[in-house]
Order: sequence, then C-alpha cells, then structure tokens
Amino acid sequence: MPTIRRLPEHLVNRIAAGEVVERPAAALKELVENAVDAGATRIAIRLVEGGLGSFEVTDDGCAMTPEEMTLALERHATSKLPDEAIEQVATLGFRGEALPSIASVARFTLESRPHGAAQGWKRVVDHGALVSEGPAALPPGTRVRVEQVFARIPARRKFLRTPRSEYAASLDVVRRLAMARPDIGFTLDHGERRVLGLQPGEALADRVAQIVGRELKDNGVAIELERDAIRLTGIAGLPTYNRGIADHQYLFVNGRPVKDRLLAGAVRGAYSDMLARDRHAVLALFLTLPPGDVDVNVHPAKTEVRFRDAQAVRGFIVSGLRRALATGDRRSAQSPDAAAMERWQRERDEPSPALRSIFEGRDWSRPSASVAEGAASPWRSADPQSMAEPQGRAEPAAPLAPEERAYPLGIARGQVANTYIVAEAEDGLVLVDQHAAHERLVLERLRAAGAGEAAARSQALLMPDVVELEEPACDRLEEAAERLVQLGLAIERFGPTAMLVRALPHSLRNGDPEKLLRDIDDDLVKHGQDEDKGALLLSEKLELVLATMACHGSVRAGRVLSVAEMNALLREMEATPRSGQCNHGRPTWVKLSMEDVEKLFGRH
Repeated sequence: MPTIRRLPEHLVNRIAAGEVVERPAAALKELVENAVDAGATRIAIRLVEGGLGSFEVTDDGCAMTPEEMTLALERHATSKLPDEAIEQVATLGFRGEALPSIASVARFTLESRPHGAAQGWKRVVDHGALVSEGPAALPPGTRVRVEQVFARIPARRKFLRTPRSEYAASLDVVRRLAMARPDIGFTLDHGERRVLGLQPGEALADRVAQIVGRELKDNGVAIELERDAIRLTGIAGLPTYNRGIADHQYLFVNGRPVKDRLLAGAVRGAYSDMLARDRHAVLALFLTLPPGDVDVNVHPAKTEVRFRDAQAVRGFIVSGLRRALATGDRRSAQSPDAAAMERWQRERDEPSPALRSIFEGRDWSRPSASVAEGAASPWRSADPQSMAEPQGRAEPAAPLAPEERAYPLGIARGQVANTYIVAEAEDGLVLVDQHAAHERLVLERLRAAGAGEAAARSQALLMPDVVELEEPACDRLEEAAERLVQLGLAIERFGPTAMLVRALPHSLRNGDPEKLLRDIDDDLVKHGQDEDKGALLLSEKLELVLATMACHGSVRAGRVLSVAEMNALLREMEATPRSGQCNHGRPTWVKLSMEDVEKLFGRH
C-alpha cells in the first residue's frame, strides 16, 4: 500500500496556483483587485506580448511595510478578513492565495512604499524561491511585475494561447473591473500603445459608455430599482441593439464582476419575448445586496456566486429590466443603415448612355404615344435601373396641425411596396414596417387580455404519456414538478427511469411530451435547479405560442392600408410598450432626420 506523505511546500503552492493562475489574465485580475481593495485612486497596467512576456500593475493605494510584504507572500495570509466572518466579506479578494500562487509559477517582483515612508521596499521571488530583497525607489503605492509565467512548467506553458488571445482575455478583465469602479482612474498599455485611459470620478453611465461603446448609452435605458435591501442599477440596451454572442453582457454583484448563470438566465428571461433565441442583449447591470445574502466563496477565481434566495433575486432582475424596457423601448435603436444610406445617389452631371439614347432625337413638342392614346401602362424606359416602376401611394402633404406636431412617429403620408408606411414628423422622415409593428401590437393586446394565462391552462391527456429518461433527468424533473404544474405541465415520477405526463399546457397540447421534457431537463442541467429555469423554458415556449398567434393575427406585408389605418397604427405604436421592436428583436421603425435628408441633396 502506498505510503501517505505530506507534499512539499513548493508543490502545494503550484497545485494552488493551478486553481488561481489559469492564464496571465487570471493573475492580472487578482493583482488589479488587490489594488482596488488597497484604496487606489489610479491604477496603471502594462502588458508585454499580451501578458505572456510580462505584465505590471502600479497603484497609489495604502501599500505595505517590509514586514507586511513578507507575510503577504505566505499562503492564506490576508488583511481583508479582520475576523472569521467570511460570509460578510466586502472586498474583492479575501482568500490570501493570489500572491504566493503567482510567485510560485513566475518571476514575481513586489515593490511597495506606504504613504509617509521615506523609501520603499522590494522583494523578488523566482518560481517560489526568494532571490533578492532590499530598498526600492518608487512613489507611494505598490508596483507588482510578473514575468516568465509558467517558464519552469512547460506542461502548463504549452497550453497558453497566442499573445493576441491572451491580450484579449487581459483586456476583458481590466474593462470589467474598470466598469465597476468609475471612481478609480485606469490606464492600460500594451507594448508601446495606450489602449485604455479612464479618468477617476466619472459617472457610471459615462464609464460604461466609454468601455462598451457610445452606442449603448444612446440606445439603452437607465436601470434604477430598489426593493428592501436589494438595488439594481446600470444600463440595458434596447432589444433592437443586440449581438450574436453574450460576451457583451457585463454583470456585477456588490462591485464584483461575475459570470453567473442565474443572472444570465434572468437577463434572458427579461428579453425572452423581444429577442430571437440566437441574439443576445447588450447591457451592464450592477446588483447590490447585503453580503450575508450572497456567497462569493464558491470558486477560487471568485467569478461565481450563490444567492441565499435565488428566486427572489431572479424575479427582482427580470421585473426591473422589463419595467425599464417598457418605459423606454417605444423607440427603435436603429437609425438608417450607413451602407444603405451611401447607396442613395444624387443626379449625375452627365446623363447615362441609356438616358442619352432616350433624349436624343425625340420630338418634345408632341406627347408620347402612351399619353396621347390615354394609355395607363407603367412608367418604363430603356434603362430599368434608372426608371423602374413606382410602387407607392401618397396623400397630399397638408401642413401638420399643431396637435399633430407632437406625435413622435408623425402623420402617415403614404405606403411603399404595400409594406412600409412613410410618415412625416416634425423632425424627420419615419419609415415603419407595418407587419413587424402590428405583430408587436397584437402580442401586447393578447397579453393584456390574459391570453398568456389562457395559453398556460392545462389540457389533461386522455391517456397519460410515459416518457423514458435517464434517472438523473427524472430526479431533476421531479424536483421541478411543483413549479411546472403552475404553468400547466403536470408530471409525476413513474419508476426510476420514467416520467408520467398527465397534462400539457393548453397551447402545447399537440406537442411532443418527450421532446418537451428533454428540453426542460437540458435547461435544468445548463442553468441549475435553484434558478427556476425549467419553468422559464416552458414560459418561453408559451411566449412563442403567443408570438405565433400574434403573427397570424397581424397586418401582413403586401396589404394596402388606408391613410386612416396607417395613422391608427402609428398612434397605437406610440402608446404601446416595447413597440420599437418586433417579437424577434428587429426594429419596427427607423427615422431619417431632416438634417440627413438635406445632406442627401447637398443642402447641409
């Protein structure tokens, strides 16, 4: 039998480093968090080769004495837990593992000088071994430099990615930490290039806009919600301002950037009827709650959290997002596409050869044959690209009445291709997709009339359906059964590896029970039982039923509308929440400002 022995200290540190220092970006995150916890007002980061060569973090925080520096490089030594109440931790770091773990797998240089001290102190540790220490010249604060990451552990080094990939990961880390603390100034240099320069004391919205993009501020709604001891702030992008990946969702809990499945699921639930399933919202959400209500000691990287009352947190986020979007998303996030606008062309100085052939040799004193004969044939020419058949209807452009000037979507002036409504507003030209707009309006009417509750009614099966599943899947579904029955799905355990389906939601009565249960179980596996996501998936399926009903009951593209019908549609859009986008997240209308119109004709 093998003999049990204690592992040597250097090997213990390397094992611990495997959890904390997965890549240079993970080590950089720990160092920046230390700088934030030290009370820094400015933090400077410098990367070489994306962090593979070296990276350095300098701050003007409280710093450390030589004795504290020695202690900080020992495992599980920290100043961030004054007592043993780890559930009340209020700092980003608290485990006391980061510095010794990093120093065990790289050349680690730590320099620090407390405010008021005559000089600083320096310690250099090379892959776990102290190689030098002594006085150092630096301003008050701390500077940490990490070089040769995994240089003596080739098995780990070869799994690192390219400098470009490691740089992208490091940049994401800095962006998220900087977004959470607009009161701190951040600079990030990659080689000789300044990548990020953020001044301290910025407003949260301005900091988010600088990091995520000015478009989010212009195409988003502010979030400000408080209930009891929980507070939610941030910016949520309009559904029409979306992306194909979820990497642009920035989520924070008590100032800590996290990648939490519950929060991501709450965001998905809030946008569930406003985005296609392959599109993702863009937002930055900051959740604040008492430290005792959230467990941050779930993973060494501290990017995962666990909530004491997960359902209450999820419901709070969903309701807060929906409330904000209902008040702000009557507008569309999309202005006319720039590429489409570039294709607008002014008349050329010289007529095209096709037009010249028409004009030359014509007797303009006599009307054309079609006009002389009173024919109603379409307007044609030898150049179909320049003189195509018109497909629009217009009404006389009467002046806007005073009360009509206040209409955000203006007054209908015509219809193009029997699909798009053209309206004149006081500040520009509005184009409305009549089918997409009416589809959203019908869906909101169905909701208001209680169609959602009707769709969720149970339809008892004449013969209960037995669905064969793996035992763990049956266990998960059995635990979720009480919540699922509230949505009309009645199931019960039928042996170790089967579930009995007694009733389906009314609107899904013709669906496949086996496929429905497998989809719900897949979602439970992906997002976890505590997050009530199985019920969320079923709710999304019912929302799809409502969306299908709305699609079939809405005005179709190609239908001729009267001016009165067009104006009625515009007025209802102005009064309906979420009318700025259709049920799939596409815009229902765009506006071309008068300034843009004038630019097309060279008048501005």
